[in-house]
Formats: sequence, structure tokens, C-alpha cells
Amino acid sequence: MKVELKKFLKAKAHKLKPVVITGQHGLTPAVLSEINQALDHHELIKIRVNAADRDERRELAEEIRRETAAELIQSIGHVITLYRKNPSI
Repeated sequence: MKVELKKFLKAKAHKLKPVVITGQHGLTPAVLSEINQALDHHELIKIRVNAADRDERRELAEEIRRETAAELIQSIGHVITLYRKNPSI
């Protein structure tokens, strides 16, 4: 992904609120389904990753990115921003 596009998406995501929050059970099929639906509808979303330590959050963010085929735009604290172009738009 080009640096300019990533900067643009970060700026656009700044005002967004998390649309999906991972719970105490982690990344379940239902949560993945919600993330995929949100990406299909919005393309750019924020997700709150409720994991205790930094390494666990990083692993969860990578798993979400991999399972959804999305691009990780940024990760700040417990919130990650993902982008996936919707081919039907």
C-alpha cells in the first residue's frame, strides 16, 4: 500500500468509532463475521481489541488482518484500524 494512501486513510479514520469490539472469548467466528460485514459495508473500520497485554493484542490484530484479507492501517493501544476495498463499489 502506498504511503500517501495510508496517510489519507489514517486521517479519514481519526473521527471513526470502533464498530466491533472483541470480547473476553477472543476472536470467535461470530466476531469475524461481524468484522467482514463491517468491512464490506464501510471499507475502513476501527476495532477495539480487548486483550490484556501488548503482544496478545498484536497477535490478535495480525490474526484479524489475515482472516479478513484486510490491510492494517494503524494500531494504537487497544484500537486497530483496518481497510479492505469493496470490489462491488
